[in-house]
Amino acid sequence: MGNASTINPDDREPGSDTVSYRPFVVQDIIITGNKKTRPYIIERELLFRRGDSVNLSELVKKFERSRELLLNTALFHEVVISLQKFQGYQIFIAIDVKERWYIFPIPYFKPVDRNLSEWVKQGLGIDRVNYGFKFSYYNFTGRNDRLKLWLITGYTKQIQFQYDLPYMDKVLKHGIRFNFSYSTNKEVNYATINDQQQFYKDSTNKTLSKIYTAGIDFTYRPYIKTRNTLKIGYVYQQVDSSVIKQNPEYFNSNSTQVSFPEVSYKVEYTDVDYIPYPQKGFMGEISLLKRGLNSTMNMWQLGYRGIQSVKLTPKTSYTFQSNGMLRLPFKQPFVNQRMFGYNDFYLRGLEEYVIDGVAGVLARNTIRTKIFSFNILSPFNTSIQKIPFQFFAKTYADAGYSYNETSPENYLVNRMMYTAGLGIDMLTIYDIVLRFEYSFNQLGNPGFFFHVKNDF
Repeated sequence: MGNASTINPDDREPGSDTVSYRPFVVQDIIITGNKKTRPYIIERELLFRRGDSVNLSELVKKFERSRELLLNTALFHEVVISLQKFQGYQIFIAIDVKERWYIFPIPYFKPVDRNLSEWVKQGLGIDRVNYGFKFSYYNFTGRNDRLKLWLITGYTKQIQFQYDLPYMDKVLKHGIRFNFSYSTNKEVNYATINDQQQFYKDSTNKTLSKIYTAGIDFTYRPYIKTRNTLKIGYVYQQVDSSVIKQNPEYFNSNSTQVSFPEVSYKVEYTDVDYIPYPQKGFMGEISLLKRGLNSTMNMWQLGYRGIQSVKLTPKTSYTFQSNGMLRLPFKQPFVNQRMFGYNDFYLRGLEEYVIDGVAGVLARNTIRTKIFSFNILSPFNTSIQKIPFQFFAKTYADAGYSYNETSPENYLVNRMMYTAGLGIDMLTIYDIVLRFEYSFNQLGNPGFFFHVKNDF
């Protein structure tokens, strides 16, 4: 961020012997470097506007926070905000950005298991891998809109389309998202036994599962930090009769298919320095989901997620993350019981297990410190001149609980769970975070775990 210029000591009010820190007026905001991004998308994230009256001490703080907000849009590698010049009590602000590469027509290769450790446990089989083509076009029209098209084969046959337009009105508060997906599978996770996923595959290698989903999301972002999302969708799911024979509670009925509407509402609050790896600030969300309308599929789900990060020293931070989920009524089919071990809802050190449930809480405590960083010259002729790498050492301790009245035979349900460990995190361009962790759990079986996080 550029440094603010100093005030001329001769700027005094008439008849006063003290320096007058009278407000300055933002006369203009000059934006450069935005070859694709429309200027009003950048100005949407700023904490100052043309015509605002500000004093310089407050403006410096707004510069830094606006820079963080622009980086959190995932549109830019670098953002520099500085005072360009003064004209009396009028100031001119310069914003220079370096845009990311927005088009990713890349081959897709990813194990289908919940994490890399689980894939290793399943034997590293190529038959447990999805591969194909994944086309993502970020900032499609320069309005921070996103177009995604996935054509996947291998373990799962999948077609997915999504278009996200975050701002579709002149006041830049309302947005919309369309999505559609179709997938088939020849293997189905039909149950959880001994806290392990159980898979069924027919000897004739026939397709056992088909899923269609379609939905539309409406977003409302009235302020910088808050976003509201209303989602309306429809799901059709069909499985082979052999799956129901393996687990009659799969759909909680004798039927081999279910179709139902889904309606959800989510409120998100984000006030952190860097969303993929926050070191200061708070972000959280509360969501309410209604799935189905009759006895075949009937579920209310209330969810919560919060992350609070505090700087202890310039290089060290403490982060507390809490998650909670409640599903009603408590008696739910197997397809509605996923809890621990899926997505980001897991204890570090228990990645090898899944803990089903209808109510669950999770708490993570992490202390991390930056140990070193460096840049390497980019081998590509793009706007990226240097590729940054940052390394953090960390220690952590997690706790969680999952309630499930329908499968008490699984050891980890209906009891407190504890884990702890040490690790190294690496951050680099495009919000890629690599996590290397050695964890201990209450079962007495420590292990090394590797996680990759990105949005490609």
